[in-house]
Amino acid sequence: MLRLPGMPLLPGAQFYDYSKRRHPRRQTLMHYQGIHMLSDRREPELVEPNGPLVDPKCPPVATEISALWAPKISIKLPPWLAYDKQVLCFNAYFKEPLTEIYHAPYQVRKVKIYFYLEDGTMQITEPKVENSGIPQGCLVHRQRIPKAPPSDREFISIFDLNVDTNVQIFDRVYHISGCDIFTRQFLNRAGIPVPVSLLEPNDPTTEMRKRSALKQAPKADSSVLPKRHSFAQFLEFDRRVLKFQGYWNDRSEFGDVRKLDICYYLADDTIDIKEKFPRNSGREGPSTFLKRGKLPKEFTGLALPGQQTSVTLLNVLGSSMRDVRYVADPLNTGQKEVQHYTDQDLQIGAVLNVFGRDVILTSCDQFTQHYYREKYGIQDFTPQSLPERSDERPCYTGQVRRLPPYNGWGSHEDSEGNCITVEPKAPQADFKKLFKYDGCILRFGAKLMSVIRENCERSFVISYYLADDTVQIYEVARRNSGFVGGEFLKRARVPLPGQEKFSSTRPEYFRASDFYIGSTVNLKDHIFHIISADEFTLLHMEQHPNEFPVADIRAIMNKIRDAVRPQYKQFVLRCKPEVDLGDKTTVSYDTLKSTLLSYLSKESLLNHEIVTVCRFFSAEQMPPPSCDRNHVRAAAQLELKRALWNNVEELTEHLSHINPTCKPYISEAQVRSTLRGCRLPFSLELVEDILQVLQHNAQGEVEVRDVLGFFNMSADQVPDIAPLNIAFELCPKLPFLHKGRLVDFNWFLHCLGLEEELVRNNF
Repeated sequence: MLRLPGMPLLPGAQFYDYSKRRHPRRQTLMHYQGIHMLSDRREPELVEPNGPLVDPKCPPVATEISALWAPKISIKLPPWLAYDKQVLCFNAYFKEPLTEIYHAPYQVRKVKIYFYLEDGTMQITEPKVENSGIPQGCLVHRQRIPKAPPSDREFISIFDLNVDTNVQIFDRVYHISGCDIFTRQFLNRAGIPVPVSLLEPNDPTTEMRKRSALKQAPKADSSVLPKRHSFAQFLEFDRRVLKFQGYWNDRSEFGDVRKLDICYYLADDTIDIKEKFPRNSGREGPSTFLKRGKLPKEFTGLALPGQQTSVTLLNVLGSSMRDVRYVADPLNTGQKEVQHYTDQDLQIGAVLNVFGRDVILTSCDQFTQHYYREKYGIQDFTPQSLPERSDERPCYTGQVRRLPPYNGWGSHEDSEGNCITVEPKAPQADFKKLFKYDGCILRFGAKLMSVIRENCERSFVISYYLADDTVQIYEVARRNSGFVGGEFLKRARVPLPGQEKFSSTRPEYFRASDFYIGSTVNLKDHIFHIISADEFTLLHMEQHPNEFPVADIRAIMNKIRDAVRPQYKQFVLRCKPEVDLGDKTTVSYDTLKSTLLSYLSKESLLNHEIVTVCRFFSAEQMPPPSCDRNHVRAAAQLELKRALWNNVEELTEHLSHINPTCKPYISEAQVRSTLRGCRLPFSLELVEDILQVLQHNAQGEVEVRDVLGFFNMSADQVPDIAPLNIAFELCPKLPFLHKGRLVDFNWFLHCLGLEEELVRNNF
């Protein structure tokens, strides 16, 4: 049975935990010091975390204390919860007598005493000291430790531990010399004064070991290199290889110059050599010239079997094979020391004796140059030339194949494929470009230029597909014009005019940079003048100024700055002759265009460049998208009804979990994570629309009460709506098509930068 804290023991103030399956009985018997008895120990009472200090295992007996004032109301918790993860740490030492060492009568062993507040247990550990020769670590495992006789029926408590006190633990006396900061603050807060930490005495055995180590240490010899451990060398230089290029000039009857790659492995000082076979050399098979291993500097011939051994035998004793004994030479007298090649012996121009063959190093790679530059300070890495051979012939490249001229059937790529191979293959497309620009179409509005008056009134839409550089033209139908609208030019790549059609070279085709506002293009002997472009086309061109120079705002502003600099004041007066330049001064597109064209010609400043400038400095902003709250709520409730979702309690619990302080407003990210965490059947577009119509404060945070009321269908239900496309129909996101009609003139002049230059020149 569970009780509510602070409630009397009355019906309705307690309840049963029906999820509990185990109901063990409390232990009534115990085994203490070899005696079986009834367990009359009481469970530890509740304590205050910041209240008076008590022993968790031996709580004080409750007494009736009369007071004039009411007792202080505080939260009491069990000791294992109030003192959870709180440990007192003391520094101590004890002196251990030594009877076998003449110069040290005792040794000082330093320990740490840990007292766990949650259950009153103690643990003693000794930090490990290098070369101490004694087992160290945990001296006393965690347990309740009884006091020394005659109080051996009691246990050591926190009141028995303090700085500059002796404590006996299992026939060993420890002297406490200090404690950590937490222990000092905890005891002071409990009303126990803690003395200043003491200095621990030095250990005589440690001082004796230091003196003996200094006597035995050999004197440093500058002429002898320090010995390096092989495993440490492997860990430091693993996968680091010095690579040289060289050759072996084989002077035999049918020999030649063998080109070699010499690799020196810094991890184990081994060398391997591989041969590079030239083309059409007639050699095949493995290219290993020397197997990986240590390369000796001197080679006098192959040793006989048993001549090179690791142990030198002085004598063999015994007559039979069973009782034979060997006498080995421990000093290896007469054994010749073999020297091997190291990284100091390798450099450009060095000659290596590879078992009787002279290998000459000619060059090295970048890593090898950096290694020798940093370690040995070598700066000259000029490669050496290889010896020439009289029988070496240059590689045959063959003649360039001349293709027949194009005959008009298919495309140029198909005709080339039929001429190059017997089995024709379809030309391969640029798949990287296809995946990158799939679905990207640049659309331009154009007029047909013709001597016929009726053709000049026809309107066309030119579509350029960035995925495969194809062009498609549609004609806009107009009533009573006499022309049928529809497809005017089938989608295909259009070659540039003025090229020879029936030639063997591939023609050049129209690119995306050839189409812009104000340009005139000749497509299949039809001349079109581009007069407009859609919003996606203008944005794409402005985002890629390297591909479209007419949309590079920096280059355009530099051009305008150079043209306007001599007559800057007249330029400003022509744009705004009567109005002073305030904070929000604007000019129209036509005014700025006519003014710029008076300083620059139409050939130097194109119409598309003027459009780019007006769009960049546009004073018109995109209006915020409009969403009807009831319409969005009806769409949200429709999705909830479809998924049979009615778990407002889970939503409330999740909001309480992420908002424990019950703030009235939370961030949009928290609301978004709550909707996704409670698995509401909303798409990403619907979630963004919901966040848009919820109540916000000045900091952009969402009201919690509005979130709960928005999804509560039982309290306030809106009329049902027909199913619709949430991504496009719920909150229509129409493109802003009026960008650039008004230009922020102050921003334009600030980016132009001529005002500051004029002021600087006057002063």
